[in-house]
Amino acid sequence: MAKFALIATIKTVPGKRDEYLKYMKAHSESYLATEPGTLKFEIMVPHDQADAVMLYEVYASPEAFETHWNGPAKRTAGRDLDPLRVSASAVRCDVYE
Repeated sequence: MAKFALIATIKTVPGKRDEYLKYMKAHSESYLATEPGTLKFEIMVPHDQADAVMLYEVYASPEAFETHWNGPAKRTAGRDLDPLRVSASAVRCDVYE
């Protein structure tokens, strides 16, 4: 089964990116520790966008992504992150190997 990836861009509430990053880092570590199908969760900070964060996520399969998306760790993260986020967009990809 093909690996699945997600590349997301998040716009944070102005001036709240550092707080968002703190929570996102803690939650990403939880995802990697508790979700066997979550293979990679990279947090990137664009140089030229003061209130943006980008994510690069890799999952063992599309089903592993759905498990992550609908799982308890993601719901917990939403409580911390949703108030700090203005918008989010994502591109879903198959990993070409």
